[in-house]
Amino acid sequence: MWALQTANQNRPAPTGADVVSGVEEMLASRSRRKLALAVAAVVVLVASGVGAVTVHPWSQAQGCSAVQSNPDWSVARRWDEALLDAIRRALPNPPVHARNLFHVSAAMWDAWAAYDPQASGYFVTEKDTASDVTAARNEAISYAAYRVLTARYIKSVGADKSLSEFDDVMDSLCYPLNVTTTDGSSPAALGNRIAKTVIAYGLTDGSNQAGGYAAPDYKSVNPPLVVAQPGTTMTDPNRWQPLQILHMISQNGIPVVNGVQQNVGPQWGHVKSFGLPDGGAVGVPIDPGPPPRLGDPATDQTLKDQEVEVIRDSSMLDPTSPATIDISPGARGGNSLGSNDGSGHPVNPTTGQPYPPDVVNEGDFGRVMAEFWADGPNSETPPGHWNVLANLVSDELSPNLRIGGTGPAVDRLQWDVKLYLAVNGAVHDAAIAAWGLKGDYDSSRPISLIRYMGGLGQSSDPTGPSYNKEGLPLVPGLIEVITAESSAPGQRHAGLAGHVGEVAIRSWTGTPADPKTQIGGVQWILAANWVPYQLPTFVTPSFPAWVSGHSTFSRAAAEVLVGITGSEYFPGGVSGYTIKAGSLKFELGPTKDIRLEWATYYDAADQAGQSRLWGGIHIQADDFTGREIGSECGKAAWSLAKRYYSGTVGS
Repeated sequence: MWALQTANQNRPAPTGADVVSGVEEMLASRSRRKLALAVAAVVVLVASGVGAVTVHPWSQAQGCSAVQSNPDWSVARRWDEALLDAIRRALPNPPVHARNLFHVSAAMWDAWAAYDPQASGYFVTEKDTASDVTAARNEAISYAAYRVLTARYIKSVGADKSLSEFDDVMDSLCYPLNVTTTDGSSPAALGNRIAKTVIAYGLTDGSNQAGGYAAPDYKSVNPPLVVAQPGTTMTDPNRWQPLQILHMISQNGIPVVNGVQQNVGPQWGHVKSFGLPDGGAVGVPIDPGPPPRLGDPATDQTLKDQEVEVIRDSSMLDPTSPATIDISPGARGGNSLGSNDGSGHPVNPTTGQPYPPDVVNEGDFGRVMAEFWADGPNSETPPGHWNVLANLVSDELSPNLRIGGTGPAVDRLQWDVKLYLAVNGAVHDAAIAAWGLKGDYDSSRPISLIRYMGGLGQSSDPTGPSYNKEGLPLVPGLIEVITAESSAPGQRHAGLAGHVGEVAIRSWTGTPADPKTQIGGVQWILAANWVPYQLPTFVTPSFPAWVSGHSTFSRAAAEVLVGITGSEYFPGGVSGYTIKAGSLKFELGPTKDIRLEWATYYDAADQAGQSRLWGGIHIQADDFTGREIGSECGKAAWSLAKRYYSGTVGS
């Protein structure tokens, strides 16, 4: 959305009434087109003598017998899945998609809560009655979700397919698109009223939706880093630097016209949250203080050590290395919050048996982890990825669905609307908290710092060659200064002859010429040429590092899943995904099938954060602090969601 919509940011901003009216006209137009097509189809059938019964398309609901795929899904699940599909088609923009997930979830919740004597609505608090409450809820939820989704994705990449899918969901549920009234007590009118309220709210929530979610006041202090050229120049190495990429393509394969990154969402800390306090003038609802900084006496060494850790992780991305690692839940996971201090879980609490070892090639594991968590397995971005996981968990628990893991079992619709309100309230708040810090601290990414520091020299030996106090620390076998001896024929730096005195690192070399049949491999390269384990058309996300969005989103969602299921463990004590041999996109691999497994929701969330170090996107401070902030967001969202369930908000 960013690249396509920022071009319109100088147009006069529409008012809430303008946008609501425009959306209603668009929906009415779409309805008229579908109605015309239906009438035309009936005329053709009658004229050809096929069928003797007159069919009135405007009475679709009375005679509708549409076939539904996945008939066990609730209507809320259907709309969540349609939204996930729209996210996959659109440009990746995690805070925007998290907001859409929450607003649609809250709209569906309001439609459900209107027919419950206790529950409190979020956007709309009215109460209604119906002779068939289940049918009324399904209808109100569908109209609310349909109209919010259509308004939100009408200008996005893939809009034709997304809007067509939204229409198809309505058709499969036998709800006419041309019912646009907001007057009266019908479920459709209720759903339309809820949608109208949400659409208007979205223009005043601080996101700058009317301006394409742009932040017109932001300007980078650093010139762009030209990825295809060695080194970089930075005015301030502690501030974010946009990348200039010759053929920029989003993480889900959409070409981006502007080859220089634009900072996505620096204003997001000012967006209205679900359960967080107001971010104040600076837009930072949760402030842990600044990240580690180069040249700061208190944190300089921490930053350097953590950049070294990113290089070390990159040096392990070699499937030809014999190094192996046990990735079983019995060996990995069980960390305390904001750390990697766990050593796994002794037994599966469901079976009472130890988790079996799972020893795999270390290079395969690192590459698989980096790619799997990068943008979700199907590019639904991290907020959407946790909806995928939440739906998987719900399917495994069904029909034994008990809110908080106790009390009576609830039907799938009640479970889904409560789950989505809490999970997506949490990830929405996680976006506000994380992007508030990104906007305020504007911190550097590893690609900028490793190139910058490596270009300056080494910071370990003041009496040695190429010393600079802001250079990279020396680590034998990993980070070294090139000498005449080390670059002689047959020596470890032979490929870097002619660069004596420069800093070399042992690292992944970049995407090979043919990723389907080749690997980049690991070898000695110039630090000034380093790239993370990402596609050359993407390289690094277009927003600052501090804190990790993956870590914040993931821990927030994990906290809600722990709360709503009543257990930190996945159903059955384990869950995961199998990444098939040869299915990686960045290069050939993995060499064998790799099964990523987690015992707990926290383990999965931690792995999401860890993956960003292997992928060269973040340092450990970004990850650990993001986990802590995400925990705060998730717990607050779950606590508040329960008050909406019970109708005790404000009491």
